[in-house]
Amino acid sequence: MSSISSLHVLPFKSLLAAASLVFALLLSPFSYANTGPSVQALRFIGEQQISTREQFLQTTVGGLSGIDYDASKDRWILASDDRSDFDQTRFYTAALAYNEQSFDSVTLTAVTRLKQENGHTYPRRWFGGESADVEAIRFDPVDGSVWYTSEGDRGRGLDPFIRRASNAGLFIEELPTHTLFTMRQHSQTGPRNNLAFEGLTFTPDGQSLWTAMEAPLWQDGPLPSTSVGAMVRMTQYSRSGQVLKQVAYPVDAIPATPGRGKFADNGVTEILAIDDERFLVAERSAVQNAAGKYSNFIRIYEMDISGATDISGFTSLAAIDFQPVVKRLVLDLNTLALPKLDNIEGMAWGPRLANGNASLVLVSDDNFNASQVTQFLAFEVLMHPKR
Repeated sequence: MSSISSLHVLPFKSLLAAASLVFALLLSPFSYANTGPSVQALRFIGEQQISTREQFLQTTVGGLSGIDYDASKDRWILASDDRSDFDQTRFYTAALAYNEQSFDSVTLTAVTRLKQENGHTYPRRWFGGESADVEAIRFDPVDGSVWYTSEGDRGRGLDPFIRRASNAGLFIEELPTHTLFTMRQHSQTGPRNNLAFEGLTFTPDGQSLWTAMEAPLWQDGPLPSTSVGAMVRMTQYSRSGQVLKQVAYPVDAIPATPGRGKFADNGVTEILAIDDERFLVAERSAVQNAAGKYSNFIRIYEMDISGATDISGFTSLAAIDFQPVVKRLVLDLNTLALPKLDNIEGMAWGPRLANGNASLVLVSDDNFNASQVTQFLAFEVLMHPKR
């Protein structure tokens, strides 16, 4: 028989830690152990779109580069990478309605302006001060606050960053990041412009988070070409900003040949933890044909970091021996034969389906361009059994 006094056996910190673990488990679609299931395949459920430059609560919807789901409140957030050019830096809250058979709707429910440490919204990038290029957003598995990344701006000397905000958008803290990611305007070292912190994910216990570069650091080698890929750094941080591990991810070569003198690229646009050692990674390639029209090539890989070298102590990867992560193709989205496959940049676990399987949602960044679309793609996640 218990007594009231027995409730005080656990110290407050232990109770808080236990509550945090429960919250993390609620948000995780898979088992807590790092020997959990592996993603076998993604079965396409359906698609929804938001009209180009749709107006919502006096903002222009577009540039959706990050997405995440809060199972405890059944809500989604969508980050816009608008550098306050159209409206103030912001994220949207949304409701997505889908099941195993169909994807029925996307409904925006609120908009939240992100604030700087001084309490002000981020200014337009050409007005001076610090603008934000938000490329990834996640709910905190411990307390439900919001974390987001910015790619910075090499031309203006703005470093990429990882910050935490309240659900009302108020600044809480900035995570210290590895010195390798400092912008160096006058030397070919550090991040390339617009190719920095593109992906963000928490480990299942919520005690560390990973960020993914879109492309190699200058000193790590050239960008991918149509003949060879490149190595991209992914870094694990503790909640206090300590670097726990850094690994090299091999990005594919560009999968198609652009028109003469036209643009083509390939890079990482999002990362999503399955367990402590395995992650889904989205690779996005954009290739411009002779007429100037873009085609997108999107692949979802599962990567395993268990045998990868910790490269956090190496300032350059150009002349060292190291073991990159292992990756396995889960889905080539171009095989779905969609009428249009756009610029997929966001990826998040969704609610469990009625059959017990997890779900996954991708979202595209339309760049506020009339020739592109804001596209949501929903999938059922089919798993291999646990090891």
